[in-house]
Amino acid sequence: MHYDYVIVGAGSAGAIMAARLSEDPSVNVLLLESGPLHNKMEELPGNLRYGYGVNDRDENFWYSGTPDAKMFVADATPYQPPMLVPRGTTFGGSSSVNAQIFLRGEPDDYDSWGANWTSLWGYANCLPFFNKLENDLDFGGDFHGKNGPIKCIRIPKKDWAPDQEAFFQGIKSIGYPETEDHNDPDSTGVGPLPFNTIDRVRQSTWLTYLLPILHRPNLTLRPKTKALRLNIDKTTISSINVETDGKSDLVLGNQFILSSGAIGSPQLLMLSGMGPAGLLESLGINPVLDIPGVGRNLRDHPQVALTWNVQPSYKFNTEARGIQVAIRYTATHSQLRNDMLIHPVSFSRSKWNRGSIYTDELESDLCVGMVASIYLAKGQGAMHLRSSDPGVQPYLDYNYLANQDDLDRLRESVRICINISKSGFYENIISGPHNPSGFDTDDDNEMNLWLQKNVRTSHHISGTCKMGPQSDNMSVVDESGKIYGLSNLRVVDASIMPDCVRANTNVPTMMIAERVCDLIKDGL
Repeated sequence: MHYDYVIVGAGSAGAIMAARLSEDPSVNVLLLESGPLHNKMEELPGNLRYGYGVNDRDENFWYSGTPDAKMFVADATPYQPPMLVPRGTTFGGSSSVNAQIFLRGEPDDYDSWGANWTSLWGYANCLPFFNKLENDLDFGGDFHGKNGPIKCIRIPKKDWAPDQEAFFQGIKSIGYPETEDHNDPDSTGVGPLPFNTIDRVRQSTWLTYLLPILHRPNLTLRPKTKALRLNIDKTTISSINVETDGKSDLVLGNQFILSSGAIGSPQLLMLSGMGPAGLLESLGINPVLDIPGVGRNLRDHPQVALTWNVQPSYKFNTEARGIQVAIRYTATHSQLRNDMLIHPVSFSRSKWNRGSIYTDELESDLCVGMVASIYLAKGQGAMHLRSSDPGVQPYLDYNYLANQDDLDRLRESVRICINISKSGFYENIISGPHNPSGFDTDDDNEMNLWLQKNVRTSHHISGTCKMGPQSDNMSVVDESGKIYGLSNLRVVDASIMPDCVRANTNVPTMMIAERVCDLIKDGL
């Protein structure tokens, strides 16, 4: 069959693209996904259904990434071993496995995307699509949606865990303001985080966009299908080679959309001969379209986790959400508003299985911690294809803290955490530091080394197929997501962000999909 739209990837963006484009009954839409499809709520495994209190993450593709560029420097000793980089591989993608923090970012994030180039992505033009996708159960007005598919809510203060309350009070005590709504464009300070989890059920794009429309006759879903290569005929994509349950197939279409994420989309482009010509030739791939920016401009939110041993008498509900509040603030001397985020975290280690950022040597099964993150880093990394085999994952070089300003801001953030922990608000909660400990945390050199050894991903990889003007050699797509040099191929996911927004990237990625669907309907 020949489809009007072929979408590769059914995650935060792809599921929305399929839902919105198939609203037109005159077009046929095919949605390809490498993971499984669940046809009803009852089939959904608990780790996908519930937004917290579970520890199983089977529906992930576990990539491996390098935190620092020393991993690729001959005779250099890296600060730490590779880190795990999970990405969702099921319908709903990473929206089915993420932490569900429902942040939008700063207006400046979007105004900067089109500065001196296009007005299509300014904050004023993005706001209607943020509102379109959400149903905010706490706030209304011009800056919040009330009728969208995805519900979001904040945990009321009366239900906060004691360590979350201690963090909130400690931050206020050193002069930071309180905010009730982190998604208000003028907000800053400490307050409850919004989450797209309702009655513990995760509001993924599978649940909210796809499940209600599985009956549409013009929408075809193909699970467990891996895209292997895009086939180019002059300036158009003619077909995609795919593999389903070990069987090869050729998919034909008029318009093709890559929504495979900031790793999968650039990888497929390069495997298909679209990317840096020299790199492709070195791997035996014929460079049919030299696009130097593919895989470059890798962005993320570098983070470090601090942990404390708890008092023997301290107890909390281990079935409750371990993250409830956060502070967004501007680092000292920074010109980037709300460029930092810290949130407290509490959990039972025996019920936690999300990676290795927390160590196992704590005195108690209960853990109290804080996570400090740079929410607008100046440094950037790159993704390097290392084989023409689609089954070989690319290098993910995050290059964290190579920028001195990033290092300085994160060091300041960690010291804020340490100072808060020493306040009277934590005296009945913690007994002493676990990590960092054993060195003088007031010594900049000692602290810098600890940061380099402990910095990790916030799982917000983006920017690897940068959107920008054609005059920018690193731009990959135009303002409607179209690949420069091709007439019928778009990229629609977090990879087209010129920079990582000052927010968890799930909601901005969903907004991108809603926005591009509108642009397509307008003929762009």
